[in-house]
Amino acid sequence: MEIRLSDHFDYRRLLRFTFPSMVMMLFSSVYGIVDGYFVATFAGKTAFTAVNFIMPYVMILGSFGCMLGTGGSALIGKLLGEQRKASANGVFSMLVHISFWLSVFIAAAGILLVRPLAFWMGAKGEMLRLTVLYGRIVLAGLPFVMLEMEFQSFFILAGKPKLGLLVTVLSGCANMVLDALLVGVFSWGIAGAAAATVASQLLAIVVAIVYFARPNSSLLRLGRFRFRLRELWLASFNGSSEMISSLAMSAVGMLYNIQLLRFAGEDGLAVYGVLMYLAMIFMACFMGYSLGVAPVISFHFGAQNHNELKSLLRKSLTFIGVGSLLMVLAGEVLAGPLSVLIGGKEPELQHLTKRAFAIFSLSFLFCGVPMFGSTFFTALNDGLTSALISFPRTLVFELLAILIMPMFWGVDGIWWSIVIAEVSATTLTTGFLWGKRNKFHYV
Repeated sequence: MEIRLSDHFDYRRLLRFTFPSMVMMLFSSVYGIVDGYFVATFAGKTAFTAVNFIMPYVMILGSFGCMLGTGGSALIGKLLGEQRKASANGVFSMLVHISFWLSVFIAAAGILLVRPLAFWMGAKGEMLRLTVLYGRIVLAGLPFVMLEMEFQSFFILAGKPKLGLLVTVLSGCANMVLDALLVGVFSWGIAGAAAATVASQLLAIVVAIVYFARPNSSLLRLGRFRFRLRELWLASFNGSSEMISSLAMSAVGMLYNIQLLRFAGEDGLAVYGVLMYLAMIFMACFMGYSLGVAPVISFHFGAQNHNELKSLLRKSLTFIGVGSLLMVLAGEVLAGPLSVLIGGKEPELQHLTKRAFAIFSLSFLFCGVPMFGSTFFTALNDGLTSALISFPRTLVFELLAILIMPMFWGVDGIWWSIVIAEVSATTLTTGFLWGKRNKFHYV
């Protein structure tokens, strides 16, 4: 039976509706993980380090797609809840067109700046060459990155989360096959990994545009639109928290790279790269759930169904609490095996890896609440509160921690910084959820 946004969501129905978006986010994480595996296996540690070194820069430039996708979905969902389908489709079409042309401009600027930025961050010699090569190829596909971020939200909003999952799985499988061919068989190295990522993202965008441009059974369809400055501003402002969060996380990731080069050299960067892959997988579950439930929240907010909002918040916090405990346990269990896998026969690298995973995994206990809280307020069209959660989480708490703690605890301070930042962000989010309860009637 098809689940509609207007339905009442019990635990089973809520999990069925959000599960495709969780799997979709997991497959989206496949791009970087598969690239990293093939690059590390066939091109060596320096090439693997170069991929992780430049990726935060790529994500900074792609964050505008996150802004328009999440902010636009919240606005469109509210319009659908108010039974204004024509306006919803007009905003949807406008955002897709604007995103494409904006991303072309950003990609061109990013390609020009990638070399001086990599040099400023500390890349030299062969690592600098490989970083620039990978960065320029991936940035050429930035329009596909931005649109893919948006369509992940739009498929869910359109009431087609399973179709969105299918497109993402198709793209992820294409990425794996192309990585195996271009990197493993043809030995194109880091350039092959970048080309595989761009090609797989292009495939996902072509399928999505063809579907929404033709007559379909979803709630949304691409078509002619009238430029609406007010709606563009509302979508941008409402999604600014997600963009700020993405920008801040990427900027902090660049700072991690700088600090690790200083305190642990290339070994530290290699360990951090694998930590980020594990974090991408675990956090994809929280982000996928948050993105999956957001259109439902926006719809019922627009319909002024306060009882359903209360139910959705209560069930969501339960899911996140249980998931957090399971993820911490998984992270602690994986610390030993992963240290052997990454460290190989190097005892010092094994010790560094095991220590990093044991500390870093504690952050999974806290990261789900601020991630959901930010998306929750975005779905309620309260972009300011969402931003007040996202901004301090990374650009204040984590930035201060990564700058200060290594001065006293060295490399351990780097791993502890994310834990302290997430604890602080969870405290802040809890305060906002309690303080806004009367305004939005969700408690």
